[in-house]
Amino acid sequence: MHLGLGAFFRAFGAVYIEDAVRVSGGDWGIVGVSLQSPGTRDRLAPQDYVYSTVTQGADGSETFRRVEILQDVLVAPEDPEAVLARMADPSIRIVTLTVTEKGYCHDPATGTLNVSHPDIVHDLNNPLPRSAPGFLVRALQRRRAAGHPPFTVLTCDNLPENGRLVRGVVLDFARRVDSGLAGWIEAEGRFPSTMVDRITPATKPEDIQRLAQKTGVRDAAPVLCEPFRQWVVEDDFVPAYGAGARPDLAAAGVELVADVTPYEHMKLRMLNGTHSSLAYLGYLAGHETIADTVADPVFAAFVKMLWEQEIIPSFQAPDGVDLSDYAEALFERYSNPAIRHRTWQIAMDGSQKLPQRILGTIADNLSAGRQSPGLVLAVAAWMRYVGGTDERGQPIEVKDPLAERLRNLSESAPTPDEKVAALLSVREIFSSGLAAQLAVPVGRSYELLCRVGARRAAEEIL
Repeated sequence: MHLGLGAFFRAFGAVYIEDAVRVSGGDWGIVGVSLQSPGTRDRLAPQDYVYSTVTQGADGSETFRRVEILQDVLVAPEDPEAVLARMADPSIRIVTLTVTEKGYCHDPATGTLNVSHPDIVHDLNNPLPRSAPGFLVRALQRRRAAGHPPFTVLTCDNLPENGRLVRGVVLDFARRVDSGLAGWIEAEGRFPSTMVDRITPATKPEDIQRLAQKTGVRDAAPVLCEPFRQWVVEDDFVPAYGAGARPDLAAAGVELVADVTPYEHMKLRMLNGTHSSLAYLGYLAGHETIADTVADPVFAAFVKMLWEQEIIPSFQAPDGVDLSDYAEALFERYSNPAIRHRTWQIAMDGSQKLPQRILGTIADNLSAGRQSPGLVLAVAAWMRYVGGTDERGQPIEVKDPLAERLRNLSESAPTPDEKVAALLSVREIFSSGLAAQLAVPVGRSYELLCRVGARRAAEEIL
């Protein structure tokens, strides 16, 4: 079962699982769950849940693939009981998730369950949940009561030590429900960490129309993706199922390892960290996509500087990986003009993304006595972005769980320094210690952005 059935998982995890079945066999399928709205179900159901992936090459080529591994799609708000019943079925061995950082209802600065989150408050007091943590715990509660082993919880979201984080959130929730349940999950459950990587831009209506004209077949739910893909998984699944605990993922090209952490740091910091940096600065500078942004020589030089001087020195490379080669490969991927990955799309939910994508790198550099002027500029650009007005005085549609609060903090502060101080006070994002260290450098970067704009500011720190 997969919670959060968006474009990414359909272009990524579903393809790997289907490949594993094709190569090695096994009676595996996927039941998808939409936690918010019926749109994905409504587009897929008339097609018997079959859809196409469209791999877009930098040379303009497109490769089509028919994906048939998806068996059903449930919509949680319509029938949460149906979702729980399927999750409690012992034929479900793995529950994967792509619910985005905000979907775990945790405090990004500490990684702990946010017990004041409205969905968590609801789920702790109701047997039919709304949140991903609520569904996981209530379904595990039913499996324990029925005498069934737990399912493996396999998160595919961009969070540091994501398996450990989700385990902590689930156990914290479970302890508030039943200490015995929490002990059972802690002993019998498994929460492997993962690193996932495939750029998957949002599919637009004009893409659907274009692809229908090109292929002669109308697919209401195609997914677009780049050629590159990489999935690294900690090989730790519920042992009660033995060889039936997972598909033969290795046969599909998944890297099964003992420790995912070096890969997570590599991807979160080098890809996601620079993606977010380019998204805020690029958007403010008027660039619509990442490819447009790195086509600008200033931002091309800027992102290469980030990798070389600020990010690569901040962590240990995975065994056998040359980080300079990885950076070159990332730049090639960013430059693919066919991948229309919008800066506005990547800029969404920044309050949830900054701690693991950027702030962790800055903190590690500060601890080592290194400065991070480029990443600090990215933080200042985020602050300008959440203020809700771009460099041309036009409104920005800020999509973020804290959007209204962040905008109010920015608008209520009359000077740049006061705006920075107000935003640094948001403890869900910035710890008090890091906020104190960032006050002066972020203040300077924010003032520079206001004075000369994003492009010139990036140019001045090169």
